[in-house]
Amino acid sequence: MSNIQVYLDKVRFWVQSNPWKTATIVCGLIALWFAFHGAALYSENKTQRDAIKVRDKSVTQLQSLSSNLISQMQQASKLYDPAQSAPESIKNQFANSVKDAELVELYTTGLQVAYENIDKVGIGKLAVLESGAGAEQVSIRIINVKGQNKIALVKALGDDTHSVLVYVQVPLAVLDSVMPANVSEGAYLALRQGQLDLLTRGNAEFANTAEMNASEIAKTPWRIVASSAIPNKGIFELGGAAELGLALLFTLLAIAAPFSPKYLEKLRLKAGGMAQEEAGLTLHEMQAQGVIQPDETNPAPVFDIKDVAYPKVPLERSIFRAYDIRGIVGTNLDAGIARLIGEVIGTILVEKGLRGIVVGYDGRLSSPKLADGLTEGLIATGVTVLNIGQVPTPVVYFATYNSEFTSGISITGSHNPPDYNGFKIMIDGHTLSGDEITNIFERIAEKKILKSSVPGVTLSKTIVPEYIEYITNDIQIDRPLKIVVDCGNGVPGSVAPAVLTAIGAEVEEIYCDVDGNFPNHHPDPSDPNNLVDLINLVKHTGADIGLAFDGDGDRLGVVTAQGEIIYPDQILMLFAQDVLNRNPGAAIIYDVKCTGALQGHILRHGGSPIMWKTGHSLIKAKMKETHAELAGEMSGHFFFAERWFGFDDGIYAAARLLEILAAAPEGIQAVFDELPKLFSTPELKIELQEGEQHTFIEEFLSKATFDGARINTIDGLRADWPNGWGLVRASNTTPVLVLRFEAEDQKQLIEIQQQFKDQMLAVRDDLQFPF
Repeated sequence: MSNIQVYLDKVRFWVQSNPWKTATIVCGLIALWFAFHGAALYSENKTQRDAIKVRDKSVTQLQSLSSNLISQMQQASKLYDPAQSAPESIKNQFANSVKDAELVELYTTGLQVAYENIDKVGIGKLAVLESGAGAEQVSIRIINVKGQNKIALVKALGDDTHSVLVYVQVPLAVLDSVMPANVSEGAYLALRQGQLDLLTRGNAEFANTAEMNASEIAKTPWRIVASSAIPNKGIFELGGAAELGLALLFTLLAIAAPFSPKYLEKLRLKAGGMAQEEAGLTLHEMQAQGVIQPDETNPAPVFDIKDVAYPKVPLERSIFRAYDIRGIVGTNLDAGIARLIGEVIGTILVEKGLRGIVVGYDGRLSSPKLADGLTEGLIATGVTVLNIGQVPTPVVYFATYNSEFTSGISITGSHNPPDYNGFKIMIDGHTLSGDEITNIFERIAEKKILKSSVPGVTLSKTIVPEYIEYITNDIQIDRPLKIVVDCGNGVPGSVAPAVLTAIGAEVEEIYCDVDGNFPNHHPDPSDPNNLVDLINLVKHTGADIGLAFDGDGDRLGVVTAQGEIIYPDQILMLFAQDVLNRNPGAAIIYDVKCTGALQGHILRHGGSPIMWKTGHSLIKAKMKETHAELAGEMSGHFFFAERWFGFDDGIYAAARLLEILAAAPEGIQAVFDELPKLFSTPELKIELQEGEQHTFIEEFLSKATFDGARINTIDGLRADWPNGWGLVRASNTTPVLVLRFEAEDQKQLIEIQQQFKDQMLAVRDDLQFPF
């Protein structure tokens, strides 16, 4: 017998012979562990407590300073005499009253001159001027002026007859001077406006969690945020107090343990004598009596990958598009191609150290087989597939945010014809686009794929009830609304009516049975021809509003009780106004197809407008880059970061719209009547052969000239004039050119359309225009 074995036997004998002493030692050791761990947690949480103290002090100091600035503006405004005060006199009054003022300017409340010189004035200044127009209080905001952040204050003076806006600019150093000079390297402190940190202290690594400890500065759009490394709160999240309490408890147990035998002895004697100890059962006896079952090892399940999914169509680069994979089933897409795609995606997951991925599919006839092929490819690389079945694309995204996986693939042809299908891919919270999509093709072609000797597994989960519950816990409309829902026989029909009913609406369904043949009309609400039945039913039933969804549920169309189509860029105005009420200064993103009135509308409500490229993955990437709270596209995609997860979801957008409309005191039509009334076209399309749309745009950009217009080429070509604008861009989902036009009146609209038509025919004279 070895020395170690002898020693272990001695220890075992001592423990068996001295159970209460053993208990004392064990309790003592546990007490020491809890004491040490509790003290460490208390110290770790002290950094956060100190950061909160500094935050509160900063809020008090900045509150005092901002109140003084506002008070100085108010005092200067009392000296204003609309009948006698000359412009220079007004400037002098404010320059003398507002300490540290470095610039004073006057504007008319209509801001016509400011909008005519928007490049010179700047979007930030326009936003604060718009927020101050007509307001009784002083508007204050930090804006960027020629690359430098400044404090901007605006006060409206006079009445409707004599009115003026006074703009006063103060250097940001005024606020900087009252922020604490130093903050621990283990903490972060910032003055935040919207999503931007304008004055910072400490370690920026902790900026992402600072919003958890935000404290607002009254009568300003500012807040002080603070954070440190997220501390371990310990048991019951008491910051170490529970551990210290347990340390005391086990200390008491350690002290009491030696006295326990005598105490138990007294109890037994008091009860009338010692009880006989029951004989213990051996392991064999316990098994014989059925107390425990014999250990029977079941073999682990073997997952047999059947190599049945081989491509029967050619692999074409053309299906790997700008923001998803999209092809024609039986022509350049089948289950074999899906398997190859799955192998690459699985390889990428393995390379990133990710465990698995969510897979869902729409109601197209080809989707189940494509899902089988995709799953075969994924599990061949060893990853786990969570199959959530036939669901709208937003439900796939939702599952990635509410399961153990952060990646997902939706198999869907979206709003395209029945023979189309494809894949929308998210990996670790990021939606693939551009080179990331084409890289999948290259890896397939070059066979850069990992195969696992141990295949992955496929799990199944029903996620729709959780999705419905999450939305209904957040949204309940103020009054019942009667609505008509048209799902075009797409997969939203299985979810959207249930969601809208659950939030309090009375729902009339049309074409909500899922049928991949789309027998009634194409599931594309951006085409007015597909809304005819919805409009008729809304009028016939006397509904408050009609809602339409595309084939996979990430797009929304809206018609009023009178049958008027409310285009998505107008709906985005309502969403922006609502979001900015709670998030002043927030960035709002819209695509190049949206109305020219959006910029001014966002500015007037205190937001920061950003025009960007069309495409759901491109918009989502821009939202993360700019920390935008909301985004929208003319096609009907809406992306909410506020109260939601930042992905495009037509069903959730419909719920948010009903929430706004049900709360409108003057009724639904009054809400729509307040929107700007311009003459515009829907999306107009010119059909070409696959790939020709991109070639045309390249040539058009090199040849087209539009006199007097401001040209934007971030996505196709958009020409903006003072009285309207026009756009032509290449679709990334189907082989078409997409056009849209808007103007102040019908005559100007026709003129802009003709200019584009002439320029486009000069590049290619066989184009067939829909106007």
